Amino acid sequence: MLAVTDATFDETVLNADGPVLVEFWAEWCGPCRAVSPILEQIAAENPDTITIVKINADDNPQVAFDYRVTSIPAMKLFDKGELIKTIVGAKPKPAIEHELAGVLAG
Repeated sequence: MLAVTDATFDETVLNADGPVLVEFWAEWCGPCRAVSPILEQIAAENPDTITIVKINADDNPQVAFDYRVTSIPAMKLFDKGELIKTIVGAKPKPAIEHELAGVLAG
């Protein structure tokens, strides 16, 4: 998954042509380590319908602050620059896919 930063967030996420799911994570976060492989699988299985990126919330506090990330892992779904969904906490793959069903269906 592509890593974004405070500096590249607008270009990569807000100006993207299609839906982008952003995973907010940190090195010390155990649940984040559980979610990342699931998101990588979803990205690999749906390359034409969704882009999934990650941002280290500790290293990039401005974006985390701007989008009120107070607990990680947090996943925020953007489409055409608009925040359309927030998913908080580690969830199994079927639960994440259910949350993203409208996007993954195309």
